[in-house]
Amino acid sequence: MAKQLPEYAIIVAGGSGSRMQHDLPKQFIQVAGKPILMHTIEQFYNYNPTIRLIVVLPKEQLDTWRELCKQHAFKVFHMTVPGGATRFGSVKNGLGAVMGDGLVAVHDGVRPFVETETIKRAFETAATYGSAVVAVSPKDSIRELTADGSIAVLRANYKLVQTPQIFSAAILHKAYEQPEQEYFTDDASVVESIGEKIMLVEGSYRNIKITTPEDLILAEAFATSV
Repeated sequence: MAKQLPEYAIIVAGGSGSRMQHDLPKQFIQVAGKPILMHTIEQFYNYNPTIRLIVVLPKEQLDTWRELCKQHAFKVFHMTVPGGATRFGSVKNGLGAVMGDGLVAVHDGVRPFVETETIKRAFETAATYGSAVVAVSPKDSIRELTADGSIAVLRANYKLVQTPQIFSAAILHKAYEQPEQEYFTDDASVVESIGEKIMLVEGSYRNIKITTPEDLILAEAFATSV
């Protein structure tokens, strides 16, 4: 039987409250009585209580996070790492806490409704293929912008990418050794740029990224329907 690799989750929470029209950074806004980021961390803990959790926050938010953990008696063990100037830099800083072999999930801190079954499926896929990127099919019609306007495209040919995005530690370290590029919009694009194949895993429409006030309304509804 093959030895099971250690599992890590780098939870990147570098957002502000600007688009949310809120004074607090969005990861600290409360949903169902506690900060969004706590819900997110708990989902990975619920999937695997031995997973090694690395939370990446802007340096100036670390003290606030420690105070929030005290206020809410939040006991899920995790390491905190100061983020970089960009998401690429933040993930790279988080990777500094990943030692040796393993499977590393990178997840948005403001996606608190990722389901444990989705996390499990993604880790299993990454264990086999070295990568697993969660995605869903678009519901709406899609048009591609052209020089003359726009054209309809076949919706079945497209996927909407979510997180977690899981890779072997060796692949992810190698990918993040290169300089940052403008077209790096997520970890999959960083890994793909070194020639690695990206395997897609079916996600969930509940796995929303909370970025606007409208998302908060959905979040409260999801949180109370569990």
